Amino acid sequence: MADRVSVTFTLGGRISAVDYQEMVSVIVSEGLSTEWDGPAFEASHRTEGEALELFANEVAWGRVERLETFCAEHGLPYRFWAGGYFAEWSAERIVFRGEGAADSFIVDESDRVLIDRGEVERRGSIEAVLAYFDAAEFTVPPLVVDGDLEPAQGDATAAAAAVGEDRHG
Repeated sequence: MADRVSVTFTLGGRISAVDYQEMVSVIVSEGLSTEWDGPAFEASHRTEGEALELFANEVAWGRVERLETFCAEHGLPYRFWAGGYFAEWSAERIVFRGEGAADSFIVDESDRVLIDRGEVERRGSIEAVLAYFDAAEFTVPPLVVDGDLEPAQGDATAAAAAVGEDRHG
């Protein structure tokens, strides 16, 4: 039987409507939901203008590799946390910025970034240690599906101004 832990997965970026439907299938296959122990994910569970936050308990080995692969192939940035399993592995945060390689950070069960003496020595300065922490604090942008209403930032004033410009411009 697989060792199981809790995970959170926050993703964003821009995606086509067709690819979003494929991503929904991947999310469902991974058993993720928009709330802890919530209902199975559906396409309508996404909130426009926000990053998509997903949760699950009892995830085998704390892995959601299909979703990670999908995001990497589509250039969708994400921040992923998996809890540790006693005497087997530590909790981990993975940050993917939409391109290049994903970065892995050791964290605690509350998703706080940890650093050990060896890493401090490798970094060599307090500035480099702080840069390590900064890299781990990646803020995932909103998930925008082609066809969403613009502006995606959710700024009511800007949206009203844009509508006013369309009427008068």
